[in-house]
Amino acid sequence: MPQATIDPALAPQYGLLTLRALEDAGHEAWVVGGWVRDALRGVAAHDVDVCTSAPWPQSKVALEAAGFVVHETGTAHGTVTAVVCGEPVEVTTYRIDGAYTDQRHPDSVTFVTDVREDLARRDFTVNAMAWHPTRGLLDPFGGAKDVAVGVIRAVGDPAVRFDEDALRILRAVRFAARLDFDIEPATQAALRAAAPTLAGVAQERIGTELRGIMVSGRAAWALRHQREVMFAALPELAPMEGFDQRSRYHCFDVLEHTICVMEGVEQLTVGKASERLRWAAMLHDIGKPTSFTVDEAGQGHFYGHPGRGRDISATLLRRLAIPHELANPILALVRYHDRPCAPKVEPVLKLTASVAAMSGLKRRDEVLELMRELVCLRRADALAKAPAYRIYARELDDHEAVLEKIEREGLCWSTRDLAVSGADVMAACGIAPGPAVGERLSALLADVMAERVPNDRLSLLAWLGRG
Repeated sequence: MPQATIDPALAPQYGLLTLRALEDAGHEAWVVGGWVRDALRGVAAHDVDVCTSAPWPQSKVALEAAGFVVHETGTAHGTVTAVVCGEPVEVTTYRIDGAYTDQRHPDSVTFVTDVREDLARRDFTVNAMAWHPTRGLLDPFGGAKDVAVGVIRAVGDPAVRFDEDALRILRAVRFAARLDFDIEPATQAALRAAAPTLAGVAQERIGTELRGIMVSGRAAWALRHQREVMFAALPELAPMEGFDQRSRYHCFDVLEHTICVMEGVEQLTVGKASERLRWAAMLHDIGKPTSFTVDEAGQGHFYGHPGRGRDISATLLRRLAIPHELANPILALVRYHDRPCAPKVEPVLKLTASVAAMSGLKRRDEVLELMRELVCLRRADALAKAPAYRIYARELDDHEAVLEKIEREGLCWSTRDLAVSGADVMAACGIAPGPAVGERLSALLADVMAERVPNDRLSLLAWLGRG
């Protein structure tokens, strides 16, 4: 294989200036980590990390002498962060790690003078390379070859790497998902064996890695092919495996149906699904195993599973420290993914009001976008049913047409979207502030939603005048 090279033009100026400042002060320095990996793929990555022979106090002196602001962000591990051309650049002294008794952080670090020793402590070969604009690529573990063939491989003994830091188990899956790489067999076997140790990792860190898997668009791959790891990270998913739905509407168990829905939202959005839609696709039927009943004819039912799924998902997302602004729309999609709704204006507006309330979204365009995502989830759900029942996916075209009408004509689902206010109600009806004002607005909204009166000020004032 030809010697791998990186086009220096891919290197951002702030990274090169950082190297120059350190080397002008007599220290050795390299660009390391993810930037090197992505540059080998021809991707102009944004984040640049630098490794240097200089102890951190000397790094700070050299960088400040070059005119950069420097923050002491991790000096126990030899790291400072320089702000160069407005961009943060982490600068870390070459080091080796001591024992990892908590399976997350080294008990101690030892600073060294050889960058190769520093690279040897890293997790995967594709992340264990260094680059310099004149010295070129330093690749002691074959990372460039693994990048070329698309493989995630642990540096050294994979069992040792995962024993040191259990979060690397999930990181391996994230990198494979994000880069569309395979995981090398020995690394794969080790991560499966070590998957239970994820139980000792802080949940917010697991949440961060899972979000990385979600935004890759390959969470369905992860759930299908890295099941042990995903179940260790999300134990609530495990009961879905092999769960026979015993329903004529379904030809898959709950887990396989879920994976098909996850694949479906990617196909329906051409790989552009939002993160919240991807989470909802994975969680939409998580309430089924605990909602299962069988009737006298032996037919399986899951009465109330969307509400149960919403409750399980809320606990799960809170545990993973998923931000409310992401979690609440996910919960709305899970809760209403199976809600019966005729493709007519009034029922769709009522459903929209419920989705808006649970999601916490206020702006009309944001609520309508979430409603379109709900239709997408429902369509993917229909396409993952038994063949005879996939026709429902086509029926959702009528729901999309109603949403287009709601958007085009400015139809409303909330009293705050009415063309009159509480003050208008008091003036037109001659009533004082109080519950009666809200009651009149609610009654007026009901007639607007039923298309008995248009949402324009004159029409609404005339309606109030009749009351």
